[in-house]
Amino acid sequence: MKTIIAACSQNLSGSRASLHAALRTLLAVPWPSQRDVRAWLQLLAVLQWVLSFLLLGPVTLVLLVYLVFTRFWPISALYLAWVIFDWDTPEKGGRRLPCLRRWSVWRHFRDYFPVKLVKTHDLSPGHNYIIGSHPHGILCVGAFCNFITGSTGFSELFPGIRPFLTTLAGNFRLPLFREYLMSGARVAPAIGLCPVTRRAIGHLLSKNGTGNAVAIVIGGAAESLSCSPGVTTLILKNRKGFVRMALQHGAFLVPSFSFGENELFRQVVFEEGSWMRAVQQRFQKMMGFAPCVFYGRGLTSVRSRGFLPYARPITTVVGEPVTVPKIEEPSSEVVDLYHGMYVRSLLKLFNDNKTKYGLSEGDELRIV
Repeated sequence: MKTIIAACSQNLSGSRASLHAALRTLLAVPWPSQRDVRAWLQLLAVLQWVLSFLLLGPVTLVLLVYLVFTRFWPISALYLAWVIFDWDTPEKGGRRLPCLRRWSVWRHFRDYFPVKLVKTHDLSPGHNYIIGSHPHGILCVGAFCNFITGSTGFSELFPGIRPFLTTLAGNFRLPLFREYLMSGARVAPAIGLCPVTRRAIGHLLSKNGTGNAVAIVIGGAAESLSCSPGVTTLILKNRKGFVRMALQHGAFLVPSFSFGENELFRQVVFEEGSWMRAVQQRFQKMMGFAPCVFYGRGLTSVRSRGFLPYARPITTVVGEPVTVPKIEEPSSEVVDLYHGMYVRSLLKLFNDNKTKYGLSEGDELRIV
């Protein structure tokens, strides 16, 4: 009996010693610092955004098509019925789902780059505005963060102004992704995505009162093909539809420029006239977006390659409004006049701020 008790005591002592050793080893392991935790939260915030924009719509579409051929086909049928019923909602400002816009994830998203919004002039709530957002870049990070998430303090800088950001109408035809895009719309203060169509923009500028600011990435998908670090080329010379809409609704034109937008990814830029550039342009005309060959950093290391943007500062500067009268049927000459005024205002904004936010005095804005 005494032998058994002694053996048990010895085993218990050994277990305690092992436990103490394990605890000492665990405590000796360096715990991640607050800085490391913040860095990972920022990385995950950007990851969910990139995956949502690149994969949410296509993956959901493939899944719903697959379900059609299974016993779960009613799910696809019900969602199709819902989309048909809800077809016009994007053209009317979306619907309320404020919880997504209030996510703390957007603060981590902002701090990853970081993104900053700079105000140069007041915007009166008594007018409506069309904000020209430049450049497009690969994924319009600056425009999204400043005009959609509210994390950079747009409402505080421009009290009484409700910003909207327009995007390709085709994005609102992708299942589930359309709900994600509209989730921020019609929130008080209203901040959301809407299609870049005459009907949607006209609704916001004519049937939503005053104090609306509709941001349009003027260069569109075609401009993304020329996006690369150190190059600032805007497709704007023949883009005059936004000026005509501003005249028809009496909306003031406001230039904005996101310094650092083109530094987020590396892109293989094919020369004009090459067969690959011709394929990209044909695809862009057919589908509405350009198939860019680009890469960024990977998930595990900044030195690896992947589809996450590099952490580069983005500063979006909002310029002085160009006063625009209301003319229901503006002539081509009037459109050209105000288009020229807008281009000069944009050039002034760029030249006044380029040396403050990473560019040299010799850098020029090329408009084609």
